[in-house]
Amino acid sequence: MAVQGGTLFQENVSRLLGRQHGKPVLKPKRTLALGDPVANRKLKKGEATCITEMSVLMACWKQNNFVDNLCSDEMNSFYICVKKAQAAMKNKYELSSIQGGRLHLKEATAMLKRYPNLRTEI
Repeated sequence: MAVQGGTLFQENVSRLLGRQHGKPVLKPKRTLALGDPVANRKLKKGEATCITEMSVLMACWKQNNFVDNLCSDEMNSFYICVKKAQAAMKNKYELSSIQGGRLHLKEATAMLKRYPNLRTEI
């Protein structure tokens, strides 16, 4: 069994080597290891929510010379929409973390710092 595993390994190595003089087919320019930090890129924003409620509220303010008391119904509907959108975003984030979705950049960097990569190639 051990001999069979050794021949499989040898076949894989010979496939990775070139045909002339045993040179590798691919030459990596950098070491084949992940970096410890994750690039600090901004995540893509989702769709804008509550646009119609916000535009109705602003139209009401404009008609009533920006008096809040006259636009209380529009303000309440806007705030209710915002609360629903925030709850939906929170649920989406919790579900993605439970189901093994993408990690947040800070979480990924913390994990990579906790378990750093070996700096030597295998």
